[in-house]
Amino acid sequence: MTTVGEFMTTRLVTMDGNDTLMAAAQEMRDSAIGDVVVTDGDNVVGIVTDRDITVRGVAENMDPTATRLNQVTSKDVVTVSQYDDAVAAADLMRTYAVRRLPVVDDGRLVGLISMGDLAVEREPQSVLADISADDPNN
Repeated sequence: MTTVGEFMTTRLVTMDGNDTLMAAAQEMRDSAIGDVVVTDGDNVVGIVTDRDITVRGVAENMDPTATRLNQVTSKDVVTVSQYDDAVAAADLMRTYAVRRLPVVDDGRLVGLISMGDLAVEREPQSVLADISADDPNN
């Protein structure tokens, strides 16, 4: 059994739910990533992606300098353990129609697993794996 912990990303960026969309977008740009994990203290409350900022924020005419991450993040976050089976994690992504899952250990965030991570590990010849393994283009 291949576990989530074997290939999860541990280079995470977390932000408080009261941070602005602008701050998150700048952090994503500076860190060359497409998402930030939204926390309330030590609790994971969601993930905000660059697409969330665009579709749920800017496209809805929300001011990115005033709108808080809590206003655009999904509230029902699904998490996995680093010891969970990778196939089960993929099934959760399919069931909940999400592309990323925070990885927690005793309630503490330890990583993030994405559809791209799973593709690189499980289907290295796939187009998604090829794109996911490539260097960022920004």
